[in-house]
Amino acid sequence: MELSGVGIWSQQLRYGDRGEAADAAAELEELGFSALWVPDVGGPVFDAVGRLLGATRRAVVATGILNLWMHEPADAAASYASLTAAHGDRFLMGIGVSHAPLIDAAEPGRYRRPLAAMTGFLDGLDAADPPVPAKQRVLAALGPKMLALAAERARGVHPYLVTPEHTRQARAVLGAGPLVLPEQTVILCSGADEARAIGTGWLRGYLSLPNYANNLLRLGFTQEELTSVSDRLFDALIAWGDEEAIKRRVDEHRAAGADHVCVQVLTADADTFPREQWRRLGAALR
Repeated sequence: MELSGVGIWSQQLRYGDRGEAADAAAELEELGFSALWVPDVGGPVFDAVGRLLGATRRAVVATGILNLWMHEPADAAASYASLTAAHGDRFLMGIGVSHAPLIDAAEPGRYRRPLAAMTGFLDGLDAADPPVPAKQRVLAALGPKMLALAAERARGVHPYLVTPEHTRQARAVLGAGPLVLPEQTVILCSGADEARAIGTGWLRGYLSLPNYANNLLRLGFTQEELTSVSDRLFDALIAWGDEEAIKRRVDEHRAAGADHVCVQVLTADADTFPREQWRRLGAALR
């Protein structure tokens, strides 16, 4: 499996109309995007992965991320085996521990010892028959301990809601071999006011989750910046402007050590497939 260039991270490909998702996936592959990343916040994620694999011929399809609290390792391994048997080595299993407020909302107290939970899940993937090879999985790692675990037990990391500085730090922890595959949120727009109107509410939702907040504090942002969604924080996390502005941010991740960057496009209508924006970025980032 080759993972380079630029990919697309999209909740629409996961939860949008199935017919349009398949058509969009085929077009994204033709536009030159090397991987399609989809989230897992409930529902049959492996079915969605299979549909996207079936709609494409070359692109990698990756979970960004598989929520380990929602799956048993043996079941995940069986789904991996079925998908790779049908479509070849194009499924990358991104795995993450999600966030305490989301997991505990359904079952208070369930979310605990996330590093141990990840280690146990990886042990289960290794023990399955057949196992999920370490080279076919990456971890949603933000902090130093999870980054170190990824270096030992996976092919690399898929950090979400991060800056090029975090990419640099991840590369320093992982060294030269493992993959660093960050997500970068972008808004194609005419100016700061439009970007803030589209992105501030979306960003505020993520900043309420402790894992993201703590990571940003480690990166040097203040609690006041997180509470107010400061301009400095917004601009660091969301690349906005024209195609050249988006390309500059992608290039910053690459210069910091990223092997592949997956771009998530925000628009004013979160339910609509941003196909025109994908086309513009495909031409600019190819």
